[in-house]
Amino acid sequence: MAISDIGPDIGDTAPDFSLPRDGGGTLSLLALRGKPVVLFFYPKDDTSGCTQEAIEFSGLKGDFDKMGVTLVGMSPDSVKKHDKFKAKHELSVDLAADEEKTVLQTYGVWVQKSMYGRKYMGVERTTFLIGPDGRIVHVWRKVKVPGHAAEVLQTVKSLWH
Repeated sequence: MAISDIGPDIGDTAPDFSLPRDGGGTLSLLALRGKPVVLFFYPKDDTSGCTQEAIEFSGLKGDFDKMGVTLVGMSPDSVKKHDKFKAKHELSVDLAADEEKTVLQTYGVWVQKSMYGRKYMGVERTTFLIGPDGRIVHVWRKVKVPGHAAEVLQTVKSLWH
């Protein structure tokens, strides 16, 4: 399968990235090869939906850890904002900062959105499940937050345990 205009799809090799991460340092997808990765894209730190999503993933992190799965959240926010967001909500997931929006564009999640008739560019909430071999196993597009992290966990369990 080819990477479509909406980004990579099931069966594609997940595009690698190396980005600044919360707490300093960089986060690279290639460095995580060999174990499954849940990569969730979200619009903005400290907004209600994004906070709920990050809290739900953090709450299930122990279950993901038991299965050897790494959780990575990504938004266009800065590392400084990520650090504040993590501290304020006691988040345990890794957060990557894509301020240039290059990875967001590569994954097809930087899209035109519309609110109250106004069009603007933003992140479409999307989650990719990447297998240990670096291939995309599952994609959730236009994610609705409530129960999403639990649904991803169930999918991981059905695939690898």
